[in-house]
Amino acid sequence: MSVSVVYPGGPIPQSAPEAASGRLRSVAVACSGNLVEWYDFFAYAFTAIYFASSFFPTGDSTSQLLSTAGVFAVGFFMRPLGGWLFGWLADTRGRRVSMVSSVSLMCLGSLLVAVLPTYGAIGILAPALLVVARLLQGLSVGGEYGASATYMSEVADPRRRGLYSSFQYATIVAGQLLALLTVVVLQQLLSPEDLKAWGWRVPFLIGALASVVVIWLRRDMRETITTEAIKREGAGTIRSLLNHKHAALIVIVFTAGGSLCFYTFSTYMQKFLIGTVHLSPSVASLIMMVCLVLFMLEQPLCGLLSDRIGTRNMMIVFSSVMTLSAAPILIVMSTITSPVAAFGLVFFGLGTVCFYTSISGVLKADLFPTEIRALGVGLPHAIANAIFGGTAEYVALAFKSAQHENYFFYYITAMAFFTLVAAVTMPDLRKTGHLSMRD
Repeated sequence: MSVSVVYPGGPIPQSAPEAASGRLRSVAVACSGNLVEWYDFFAYAFTAIYFASSFFPTGDSTSQLLSTAGVFAVGFFMRPLGGWLFGWLADTRGRRVSMVSSVSLMCLGSLLVAVLPTYGAIGILAPALLVVARLLQGLSVGGEYGASATYMSEVADPRRRGLYSSFQYATIVAGQLLALLTVVVLQQLLSPEDLKAWGWRVPFLIGALASVVVIWLRRDMRETITTEAIKREGAGTIRSLLNHKHAALIVIVFTAGGSLCFYTFSTYMQKFLIGTVHLSPSVASLIMMVCLVLFMLEQPLCGLLSDRIGTRNMMIVFSSVMTLSAAPILIVMSTITSPVAAFGLVFFGLGTVCFYTSISGVLKADLFPTEIRALGVGLPHAIANAIFGGTAEYVALAFKSAQHENYFFYYITAMAFFTLVAAVTMPDLRKTGHLSMRD
């Protein structure tokens, strides 16, 4: 039996087993890069407490950590540039070239951190080079999302695009968990002195080596864009993207609401559990570890659901539930003392966010034609993610510092409502989406 696997440029005849195995391998390769990129990106956050004094020796420990946190934030604001650069590359040179280039850049950034001399050895050059390494990592992560979301959507079985797409966020969370697990293992094997002296470099070295493996895997990955589409007039240009302003606006609004909720209930939530709910750091860490593992496992389930009800309906469920529940969840959580109750509320919040994260990539890819798809997904997503996702923790802490922490809860509600309006007014992509067209 033979089937035709339809890619954006036309059908590629294959036997059914070959088509299925080829798709699975392609998705696995795409996911491996996504996992490694996010492992490398979060390794910085989890090891900063050990290397802060090596690069910022002046001041107390708090000021040192603030300095490393500032360098961490730089990575977020490089994402729009990465979204543009690698989106353009994917639309004009091919998805494979873009995805190999982005993980190569991450490899370089991680290797630079792993071997970087300290302030005591080279003075002010040490923190300067740390910033350069972080710029490279931010550029890489910003480019990886658009290219990999596009690739996974294009290579997927048309009947299972939601399922295939769901593994993108699953591997984002897996990379975060692996980075944390690596640090936990090192904490068991090394003394605090050794971790501060040299052990903090190990996660970055592991990340650089893993990136080399992914580069090798991606070198012969199946291309999903044809030469005809690459050569099409306006491919990968900002001018062509502006011809799809409505689609780009949808990506911005969905990313703004989705990433704000994602970072609130994942990255910021541990600090909220400690600083507002007043749970111990160990209990808060355990709650978040379990919730993130369950959240990761939920992704394919929600992806399968989206293949039945459509991405528009998934976004309506996400945004309507979050509009109604975000503030009540956080208000109730701020008044309780039970770890079990806190776990239930965090799990509910992340479970709601899953309706967005599981279909984020495929929904955005479906809004654009082939020749502008990677840029259309990558650039608006990166801009909104930097503005709303990257600043979620800062905004939350600013409101808390001003004694108006509840304002942050209603800020989330407002963004979720805007997302709901966009979801209700958008067309059903099962009928109008570009992925099913021979564009």
